[in-house]
Amino acid sequence: MTITAPAAPQTETDASGLPAWFTHDRFGMFIHWGLYALPARHEWVKNHERITDEDYRKYFDHFDPDLFDPTDWARRAREAGMKYAVLTTKHHEGFALWDSQLTDYKATNTRFGRDIVREFVDAFRAEGIRIGFYHSLIDWHHPDFTIDGVHPRRDDSPEEIARLQDGRDMARYREYLHGQVEELLTGYGRIDYLFYDFSYRDNDHEDRWGGKGRDDWGSEELMALTKRLQPGIIVNDRLDIPGDIVTPEQYQPDKPMEVDGVPVPWEACQTFNGSWGYDRDNQDVKSVDLLVRMLVDGVSNNGNMLLNVGPTGRGEFDPVARRSLAGIGEWMHQHARSVYGAGPSSFRAPAGTVYTQRGDRLYLHLFTWPFEHVHLPDLAGKVVYAQLLNDASEVRYREIPPGTRAQNTGLGGQPAGTLTLTLPIVRPDVAVPVVELFLQED
Repeated sequence: MTITAPAAPQTETDASGLPAWFTHDRFGMFIHWGLYALPARHEWVKNHERITDEDYRKYFDHFDPDLFDPTDWARRAREAGMKYAVLTTKHHEGFALWDSQLTDYKATNTRFGRDIVREFVDAFRAEGIRIGFYHSLIDWHHPDFTIDGVHPRRDDSPEEIARLQDGRDMARYREYLHGQVEELLTGYGRIDYLFYDFSYRDNDHEDRWGGKGRDDWGSEELMALTKRLQPGIIVNDRLDIPGDIVTPEQYQPDKPMEVDGVPVPWEACQTFNGSWGYDRDNQDVKSVDLLVRMLVDGVSNNGNMLLNVGPTGRGEFDPVARRSLAGIGEWMHQHARSVYGAGPSSFRAPAGTVYTQRGDRLYLHLFTWPFEHVHLPDLAGKVVYAQLLNDASEVRYREIPPGTRAQNTGLGGQPAGTLTLTLPIVRPDVAVPVVELFLQED
């Protein structure tokens, strides 16, 4: 299935100064994959279960994803309508998915023995999908990363923590962090997006004692390095300094996001089931129609959605991910133009609906299916044609003069300026029905 869409913008940046592809493409794939796919109990399993390096070693020794097929991953992403993809090059466990020259704790030293980042980049680029990297600022494996309230060894005795801390040097770790980023940004061609994760020096969190932030990461220098090595790259907001975009995680903003009263580009990071890494027994799965509603709700508030997949320990997308991606792709096949290149509208949408708009096309997303009529405020005299987007079937509409009383089967009682659509009784068999409204040109 091929997702058709309007042509990408020709300008290099959008009105906010961000590379224009980001607010045009709107929908990306996050991929969390690492040693934590083997225990299959959440990507923070080492932290949650206070696992030592010695006990965690068994996952390194048995990492051998023989069914890993990045071309399959990339095809499923494209068919779902995703335009960019972000892979965890290293998560908090410290395991590198590429052939880093700065550590032995890497995929090429496992039984698998392959550079996963290289294969990801090549496969997704071949499908026309932009490339992003996630890189953890945290590293629970590195011998210079100091113990803190987020570290797996945080509950050891004070004496044991003191022993573990002896000789650790965050300056050496900072050099390692910057060195690995330089490897990633010089070894794989054009990289469009870098998602750093995360800073936690907030003193309001008592359980995050010894937290780390901009000074520990050398964030100003790291941002400068990132921008120098990859001009035009988008960087997120988790270095404890301002980034290019804001990244709300596992919640949906109810309006366009702002920083100090100024609208900012943003991206909601979402999961199928609340876990980023493969979590075998987690069945708290979002439905396809909910995921689609989340996507278009974000676009209506000028945001993107980065939807995560956590591949299994054998390297496959699990059945939940495959079904969900296919379902989203089926909807996107018919409705992509309400997403790509679209954004918020100045018109006020009725309850149970959201608008997105692209030029003179206004898209009404119906989260609930009404009985026959839907009343659209302030649109009288502004629409020249309406149709259901899934099949381009005409939707009739009328403008009801103000002051008209509703009697028996006659419509009325709507305020001046209301446009009323007449919809079929039977709801279209799609995840979220959309009416495409063609507006009068100015």
